[in-house]
Amino acid sequence: MPNDIKCPKCGHHFDVENVIAAEIEHKYQQQFQEKLQQSLHAIEQDKNKLLAEQQKFEEAKKNENELFAQRLQKEKLKLETELQEQLGKSIAADFENKVRMLESNNKDNEEKLMEARKKELEFLQKEQALNNKEAELDITLQRRLQEERIVLSEQIHQQETEKNQLKDTEFQLKLKELQVQLEEQRKLAEEMKRRAEQSSMQRQGEVQELLLEQILKENFPFDLIEEVGKGVEGADCIQVVRNHAGKECGKIIYESKRTKTWNNAWIEKLKNDKRNQGVDVAILVTHTLPKDMERFGEKDGIWICTFNEVSSVAYLLRKGIIQIHEVQKSQENKGDKMQMLYDYLTGIEFRGQIEAIAEGFMTIKNGISKERMQMEKIWKEREKQLEKVLLNTSALYGSVKGIAGASIGDVPLLDGTDTDLIEG
Repeated sequence: MPNDIKCPKCGHHFDVENVIAAEIEHKYQQQFQEKLQQSLHAIEQDKNKLLAEQQKFEEAKKNENELFAQRLQKEKLKLETELQEQLGKSIAADFENKVRMLESNNKDNEEKLMEARKKELEFLQKEQALNNKEAELDITLQRRLQEERIVLSEQIHQQETEKNQLKDTEFQLKLKELQVQLEEQRKLAEEMKRRAEQSSMQRQGEVQELLLEQILKENFPFDLIEEVGKGVEGADCIQVVRNHAGKECGKIIYESKRTKTWNNAWIEKLKNDKRNQGVDVAILVTHTLPKDMERFGEKDGIWICTFNEVSSVAYLLRKGIIQIHEVQKSQENKGDKMQMLYDYLTGIEFRGQIEAIAEGFMTIKNGISKERMQMEKIWKEREKQLEKVLLNTSALYGSVKGIAGASIGDVPLLDGTDTDLIEG
């Protein structure tokens, strides 16, 4: 053969092309292994950077929650101080006015008493019997005056007690609103995390129903939250409203939707469920509101709200159901109390409170959306960089393996067989 060479010492024949090919193959194998190690090292460094950035984001989120809790504590102390100062000023002013009135009345009575005594001295000798009657009248007048002072003092004390109770109730409501906002923010973060981990629409719907029931049970521990079983026609769950005495006042039905588009057929379906179940109020919880609604509200007899607003909407409607039940139970002044409740629910004060709660929810929601968009942008950039490194490494690996053939060892990561390492 023309390519064979004979060894001058041993006389062995060998092919020159095979020797050169073996040397080239060995050289490319070494170069490929070095570049492969460098690429894997770069991938590991990028992965560590992503983990560090994610940990940094978690720490920043934790610090923000701690700052929010500190601000809540400061607001609570500030409200307590203002309420105490206003209460002290109001009590002092009212007490001074009552004391002045009593002193004025007492002075007038003393002047009248002096005149009566003068007349008594003038007619003492002539009318001794009349003098005795006037003395008895004087004693009776003093006794009645003392009784009136006691009654007036009790009335003042009762009025101040009612004012204190009213102010304490307002403070507790404001504090409860802040606590509900903080709890809803935490639950929203947990719900978003769980939603990202779900892989099917059916499982997401079940998780949303369970989360809705959990929120209702935590916010209304005295009410009965009944789950509508799978395969049963109707809404997701029913809330049996109870008052402080544990008596049933009414029912609220809930239906949750998690789609990107609004469907008007949901309202008619929920209205039929409301009639079939015999409940007082129906609430539709959806991620997508109708085009003519910016926040929660009532449409065709159905209350519509987002998942972030459901606890507040349920609290207001539950309060209205309890008040209506108490009015219906009362036989005295029934018409007046119903009119008062209707005026309150349709008045400016109720509407202003609802708008204030909705604005607070929108501020929290916008902040969370902004943070999520920033982090998703960073993660997308890192993913593109990793994809670029993997593609270049795979191209180099394929080229060398095409030249060297089966003598190059298999790399599961680049062959696409090690799916666990790729997903990690």
